[in-house]
Amino acid sequence: MKIAVLVKEVPATDKVKMDEKTGTMIRSEMESELNPLDMYAIEEAVRVKEKIGNTHVIAISMGPPQAINSIREAIPMGCDYGYLMSDKYFAGADTLATAYTLSAAIRKLGKFDLIFSGERATDGETGQVGPSVATQLGMPVVTYVSKVEKISDGIVRVCRSVEGGKETVEVELPALLSVVKEINEPRIPNLSGKIASKSKEIPLLTAKDIKVSSDKVGLSGSPTRVVKVFYPKLSRDGKILKVKNVESAVNELIKFMKERGVI
Repeated sequence: MKIAVLVKEVPATDKVKMDEKTGTMIRSEMESELNPLDMYAIEEAVRVKEKIGNTHVIAISMGPPQAINSIREAIPMGCDYGYLMSDKYFAGADTLATAYTLSAAIRKLGKFDLIFSGERATDGETGQVGPSVATQLGMPVVTYVSKVEKISDGIVRVCRSVEGGKETVEVELPALLSVVKEINEPRIPNLSGKIASKSKEIPLLTAKDIKVSSDKVGLSGSPTRVVKVFYPKLSRDGKILKVKNVESAVNELIKFMKERGVI
């Protein structure tokens, strides 16, 4: 069996800088990390490998050159190897352009029986990329997967979390599963695994390698746009109430709020 795990590098700090002209993040100046929710997808893919045997797990990511660090984090968790898609043409992609690029890379890398993704990325919070990749690859997708119950005879049976309870779903392989963090507890990589991953060769794939047109990827291929980016100004036009007792303070406060239309 061949399994792909979609991973992403996200900002590791809340001090995110934005390019006010393009409306995109300035990722080159931020400390980053492997998307925490992708760790559950990696862990589940590795558990499937350990259970079934004769399985390879490949981590796939798209991002700037430094995103290779996320692949190197995924390998000591149990992934066999990984690929990074990085090209100036990929920059500024929205979720649709990102999914288009990822699906093109997956086609390039061969047939996969199963694809795992995290529920969402902590920088965008959309949860759209995984399902969109499945759609562009023409395969079924199951979201909010909380348990992989069985994989056999070309069928995967999973339990998914839905509002008000759980439901069991069976789909034919190949399929994409978007998992929630309740599915498992990601393992902690050992030191030897981390050291080994640093010397592991991580192939770099460009737009030319996966044979995509530059006008369908990155900012050029994104149908959605950030129209305006601005930083809100905080004003503190307070008023000091000089009163003699609590009753007067309450009355003055009510008057103050009525004047400003709060009550």
